[in-house]
Amino acid sequence: MPITDKGQKFRHEWKIQITASDRIAIRQRMMAVAKPDKHAVGGKYLIRSLYFDNAADKALREKIDGVNLREKFRIRYYNGNTDVIHLEKKSKINGLCNKVSAPLSADEAQRIVDGIIDWMANDSRALVRELYAKMRAQGLRPKTIVDYDREPFVFGPGNVRVTLDYNIRTGLNCTDFLDSNCPTVPAGDAPIILEVKWDAYLPDIIRDAVQLKGCRAEAFSKYAQCRIYG
Repeated sequence: MPITDKGQKFRHEWKIQITASDRIAIRQRMMAVAKPDKHAVGGKYLIRSLYFDNAADKALREKIDGVNLREKFRIRYYNGNTDVIHLEKKSKINGLCNKVSAPLSADEAQRIVDGIIDWMANDSRALVRELYAKMRAQGLRPKTIVDYDREPFVFGPGNVRVTLDYNIRTGLNCTDFLDSNCPTVPAGDAPIILEVKWDAYLPDIIRDAVQLKGCRAEAFSKYAQCRIYG
């Protein structure tokens, strides 16, 4: 697995836009060669994320412009369960990706949403302190809710994770992501996304299983897709 000079481990990642029939085909192939993620309920789960950006849309512009070294912050929970919430920072360099996370309580997440952040300055979690510093220095603020369904599969050799993401929805101007009644709408004509992540090598059995005629890996951001309305 590639390791940066700071010791962070980076992973390879493919994102491929696919059709509904492709999704069915990939699901069947994955069920034959890989295992469903143990956290999935009925084979899938709902992901809700709250992404951060500033008034100049730093994270969005860096993605659109293809900046080689970039990062974005988000808070995330699954299947409506606010008992388990994580603050995450996803970084990319030379096409490789890294994710670090820290747990948050529902109260802490709500305070961040509400702009009550002074408590973060001396928090014991390094990632919480880093987000605080960048909220102060860069003006990062909660920007957009991103909802979607995910069907996840795992394969031990290579630490491979294959996911099928669809029903991508945006919270428009609503950032109160702990409110289950916060309205979301389809994020335009959002595609279905096949994601493949792995460490040092991608086993041939998985490489063959995710091959689709006429499809190739390309850049795609759910956050950018969910900013189509502003």
